[in-house]
Amino acid sequence: MSLVRVLNLVKAYDGKRALDGVSLEIMKGEIFCVMGHSGAGKTTLLRVLALLERPDSGEYYFDGVRVSWNRPGSIRKEITMVFQTPVMFNTTVFKNIAYGLMLRGYPMAEIKRRVEEVLRLVRLEGYEHRKAKTLSGGEKQRVAIARAIVLEPKLLLMDEPTANLDPTNSTIIEDIVRKIAKENGTTIVFSTHNMFQAKRLADRIAHMYSGRIVEIGNTREIFEKPKNELTRKFINGELF
Repeated sequence: MSLVRVLNLVKAYDGKRALDGVSLEIMKGEIFCVMGHSGAGKTTLLRVLALLERPDSGEYYFDGVRVSWNRPGSIRKEITMVFQTPVMFNTTVFKNIAYGLMLRGYPMAEIKRRVEEVLRLVRLEGYEHRKAKTLSGGEKQRVAIARAIVLEPKLLLMDEPTANLDPTNSTIIEDIVRKIAKENGTTIVFSTHNMFQAKRLADRIAHMYSGRIVEIGNTREIFEKPKNELTRKFINGELF
């Protein structure tokens, strides 16, 4: 069963289409990758799925319900997004992660329990009282992921989650993605231009080019038998 279904999404900036008739379906519990070169429209698509951008036209269905852009209501609470460059509040790691739970009125005992759980998951046990802004780039990204998943969303969106990170932090984050998809049943959509990461993580892949999805398929099909010539060129390093 699908969690996300979009039909003919169009989004333009200054007359140039960042999304040009995008349609796709994302299934519950899968790890779905939006792959493509820089400027392909990946970030715009994720921001629309996160309800951070309103498309110029098109339809968006979330868990079977059509999204009303004027009144997204409770759907907004089911979706969180982690950005390529994390922004930390000028306070402790604990308060950064707990912020969303506090806004939603959770009791402090529940907040502490959830924060402790996600800190173990992102391998930052004992960091509760550290100042978030003093952490390394990889540690900040893991705090940002913890801040997102502590809310237990149905849909987690991640925009180039390991860009510019060292191999150790990249591996940790990939392990986190696999674990929350498998154990929590969270549907994860991530964007990347790194085809090796796409191959390691994704159940299915959509290849974007110039605002359009040119091919969708399971990971093995995309890499071993691409149907679209643009996809073949991207995988072979011939598309710039």
